[in-house]
Amino acid sequence: MDLSSLIRDVPDFPKQGILFKDITTLWKDPQGLKQSTDELAKRYMNKGITKIVAAESRGFIVGSPLAYLIGAGFVPVRKPGKLPSKVISESYELEYGTDTLTIHEDAITKGDKILIVDDLIATGGTLHAIIKLVETLGGSIEEICVLVELFFLNAREKLNKPIFSLIEF
Repeated sequence: MDLSSLIRDVPDFPKQGILFKDITTLWKDPQGLKQSTDELAKRYMNKGITKIVAAESRGFIVGSPLAYLIGAGFVPVRKPGKLPSKVISESYELEYGTDTLTIHEDAITKGDKILIVDDLIATGGTLHAIIKLVETLGGSIEEICVLVELFFLNAREKLNKPIFSLIEF
């Protein structure tokens, strides 16, 4: 199945001039959800990944089942005030504003082999913040994995990490 055909374009969201790639239409399709998750699990099975790190909320949808399937732990990265224990934080630029992410101070142990997972990579701001958080805690980033990459925005140049994308636009 061509997974890209299950992704809906939404013009002018969240603001004028942005063409939003809506992945919820892929996730609502049982075969699309299964195929995309299975393809990612096949790539990372037996690679020694100890933890998957993903940001709320759509990264959780991809990262949690993937962590389960490959036998890794799952580490949530959240907005400020959402995690109950001591956190570190990182602010970053979005393509349409700024934001901050937090992670528990004890979420990653030095030497953990980390797979960073998100639904989509556009400009790379969110993933850049997650990289900084993971590296601050001593994790070794093995790869960044996304369902969709907006290749024309050149995020790879900013991140300087290996990136795997299942679907490219």
